[in-house]
Amino acid sequence: MAVAQSAFIGLAIVFWNNERDLRSIKSTMKMDVLRCKTPELVHEEVWTHIHAYNLIRTIMEQAAMMHGIDPRSVSFKGAPQTLEAYQPLIDFQGGRGESFRDALYRRLLDAVAIHRVADRPDRFEPRKRKCPPVKFDQMMKPRWVLKCEMAKRVAV
Repeated sequence: MAVAQSAFIGLAIVFWNNERDLRSIKSTMKMDVLRCKTPELVHEEVWTHIHAYNLIRTIMEQAAMMHGIDPRSVSFKGAPQTLEAYQPLIDFQGGRGESFRDALYRRLLDAVAIHRVADRPDRFEPRKRKCPPVKFDQMMKPRWVLKCEMAKRVAV
């Protein structure tokens, strides 16, 4: 009985991690709304998000291994933000030589590993939205026309 219960707990943890991964792909990577219109482009958009997700997780894994921490304790939201922060430096200094690029990559992994997720045992999340999305009217006129109309209302 104890073996079956521990196997069930192990499967529940794997299931929970899969749920978190899907949530990360959808919310953090802004895939909650697909922007393409044709099935071929939607397929390409989904695969692009999955590849980007795998690349980010690979960098997180390397950062965790370098620092001897659990890869799941590294923040998925913090990793892309760190990559974006390092992008100008990589663009500007990327051609300086292999040793410099290696040192820059190690610093990038250090910065990724700093962003940690707190250990919250026995945490569970309700499947409800905290607040409904804000509804705005669709923009049916050019932005500059709407800005002029807004300026006229303020001036009155």
